[in-house]
Amino acid sequence: MTINPINLLLGFILSVLIARTAQRAHSLSQSGALGAVIVGTLIFGLGGWAWGVLLIAFFISSSALSHFRGARKASLAEEFAKTGQRDITQVLANGGWGAGLTILALFFPERLPIFAAFVGAMAAVNADTWATELGVLNPRPPRLITNGRTVSVGTSGAISVWGTASAIAGALFIGLLAALLSPLEGSLPAARLVWLVVCAVLGGLGGALLDSLLGATVQGIYWCERDQKETEKRIHTCGEHTRLRRGWAWIDNELVNFICSLVGSAIAWALWVVVL
Repeated sequence: MTINPINLLLGFILSVLIARTAQRAHSLSQSGALGAVIVGTLIFGLGGWAWGVLLIAFFISSSALSHFRGARKASLAEEFAKTGQRDITQVLANGGWGAGLTILALFFPERLPIFAAFVGAMAAVNADTWATELGVLNPRPPRLITNGRTVSVGTSGAISVWGTASAIAGALFIGLLAALLSPLEGSLPAARLVWLVVCAVLGGLGGALLDSLLGATVQGIYWCERDQKETEKRIHTCGEHTRLRRGWAWIDNELVNFICSLVGSAIAWALWVVVL
């Protein structure tokens, strides 16, 4: 196990610069910027450039999409916890497991399986974010993943054609970028590069679909009596304390996102190890 302090310092400086820029662009809150520095320093400092660039690709693309057609999405912030500035819990939910994998990689002489798991984790959170940000623009109302019932736009557990296509595109984006960056982790034949992309797509889509399934079944969803609206927030934007309507109170959107990244990495790792 070796840790290069220079890499950690470079990772810290770069993470501070990116987090500060994102905070000024209103993509991160103050606590979110702190979380980004922690996650970025670990992934850059311990993982290296291939790992760090994938993290940046996820963050920049998801932040850009969050501002795309922002006026149309603004009303969703009142009901759901998936919009607006990211705070530290949201940052750790999306990048915390990826940072954990960089620590885990220190204890294994063969890094490629752990790198494949990291690619799967990033593909999953990227797929879920792209599906959320672009799926809400679907011209038709989405359907609940469990029973196909038509539901309101932005409802946890809802899926649509645009959302699913966006999830695949988001996972593919990470997979292709990982293949381009893979020489930094070691020389790979063309067949393995293609398989790395496949692992990313399947891991990303699997994690995103599980995210929807958990959102439709066990995630805590609340009801605001004052506004007569369903929400993911315990305190609605109107200031009213909400009551639990379905799901479990201890399972919130951040935990679901973390599980999404965990499952995405597990799928990608299993496919990489078992097949290769």
